[in-house]
Amino acid sequence: MKRARVLMADDHSLILAGLKTLVEAEHDVVGTVEDGRALLEAAPRLKPDVILLDISMPLLNGLDAARQLVKLVPESKLIFVTMHASPTYATQAFQAGASGYLLKRSAVSELSLAIRSVLQGQHYLTPLITKDVLEPVLKASHGKRGEPTSRALTSRQREVLQLVAEGHGTKEIATILNVTVKTVEFHKAGIMRQLDLHSTADLVKYAIAEGLVECQ
Repeated sequence: MKRARVLMADDHSLILAGLKTLVEAEHDVVGTVEDGRALLEAAPRLKPDVILLDISMPLLNGLDAARQLVKLVPESKLIFVTMHASPTYATQAFQAGASGYLLKRSAVSELSLAIRSVLQGQHYLTPLITKDVLEPVLKASHGKRGEPTSRALTSRQREVLQLVAEGHGTKEIATILNVTVKTVEFHKAGIMRQLDLHSTADLVKYAIAEGLVECQ
């Protein structure tokens, strides 16, 4: 099999370095980034065969990034390499368009197999998560890669929510998303109304519960 072009995204530089060493034994690492928005910028430019990404990333989490990546680079295979062992996260990852899902603690032994599997058009799920939980999801998502799940918030609302929870101010969020301050305020108010939340602290708690940000 020819060497695949791999783009990697993780906000921990040591993890990135370790993954890069593993991948370079068989494939070509064409880039590394440390947040979800940098990943969205790099992927269309680099056109990788495989993208390795984490769920918890600053500015834009991996799940929401994946939903955009399947439209930006539909030929790229997405493999999540994450600490989240919950079947709920794995289910959301495959619904978002992932072809593979493995845990950081198993990456050394499984990463090569996962990359080979997805390049052959297969799905790869770490044996550390019960496959029975995901089989209905994989069948239901066949041909519907990246379609949003029936969640309460829109993609833009989730982007605003994550940035608010990370401590970014309204003007800064507007700059990051390239929208007006009024648009950010509109989305924030809509989020609070829809979720019946009444403070920024409530928004942060909800974002943590949803996996949009990590609990510090």
